[in-house]
Amino acid sequence: MNLFPIAPRPERNDSDSDKIKSIKQWQRLLSEPLLHFLVVGVVLFGVYRILNPVAEQAIDTQKIELTKDDVRQLAISWLAQGRSLPTEDQLRSLLDQKVTEEILSREAVALGLDRDDQIIKRRLAQKMDFLAADVASIEEPSDAVLTAWFQQNAARFALPPHASFRHLYFSQDNHGGGSKESAAAVLVQIGGKSPDAPGVPSVADPFMFQNHYGDATPDQMAKEFGPDFATALFRLKPGSWQGPVQSGYGWHLVWIDVIDPGRIPAFEEVRPQVKSAWMDERYRDVKRAALEEMRSRYTVSVPSISPADLRDLQRPMAGSSPEWLAQ
Repeated sequence: MNLFPIAPRPERNDSDSDKIKSIKQWQRLLSEPLLHFLVVGVVLFGVYRILNPVAEQAIDTQKIELTKDDVRQLAISWLAQGRSLPTEDQLRSLLDQKVTEEILSREAVALGLDRDDQIIKRRLAQKMDFLAADVASIEEPSDAVLTAWFQQNAARFALPPHASFRHLYFSQDNHGGGSKESAAAVLVQIGGKSPDAPGVPSVADPFMFQNHYGDATPDQMAKEFGPDFATALFRLKPGSWQGPVQSGYGWHLVWIDVIDPGRIPAFEEVRPQVKSAWMDERYRDVKRAALEEMRSRYTVSVPSISPADLRDLQRPMAGSSPEWLAQ
């Protein structure tokens, strides 16, 4: 018989058990040294910022400042292409390209083109080529507009002269440098003869290309014989042997069959070309206006530097090691 009965322990429900577990978890977490370290670090950082406030520097996104190092880098890139030192105009053009590139890149960022999301797609749908020009503003030109523009720019569509001719060639190699004298002597012999007369073709040296050219233009002849020959050729009169005329190969006697002088075509003949040229010019105008509008919102600072300041970047001599690239 138990004289001192033990009172039964009160039963715990699930809610009390969960609370006890949560308390124990917090106790373990608060006792972690890593947590103590983080808290102390945050407190120290906060106190330091309060005692040492740092004024945030505002970045002027509308100011572009190029340094002399930027200019030198542009010059190095220029020289790396095997060119000589840039001239004043070339240096100014390089700087202008650099500024334009910086403006367009900043405008692209401002438009959100550096983020791939729906905003970009909607913006690109509204202005597909905003950075270059608003092509949508270029309307289809009327015939009246094209005709007026053509009248102001007719020289751009001038048809070149054409010549059909034959020639006799005299090589310097076969005449000991006296090919001009040889050609002049032959001219006296054949002066009254036609190109098809017996014995005429045999008085000259063989030519590596053609002896007869039909419907040739000045540009074609300049490429094949040289610009001086082309200029002289279209000053000759048809129907007789003339010369000697010098080319890059030697000397020639020339017989002109026909020369068709150049002319300005009628608008109807070149309407497609006129429209294409008008569209190109209009596109450049719109592009230039768009860039000028963007550029007007920037302050550009360019260092005072001339090509003379870049002489140390020049190669000492051809074939030497490019030490300037290693600097």
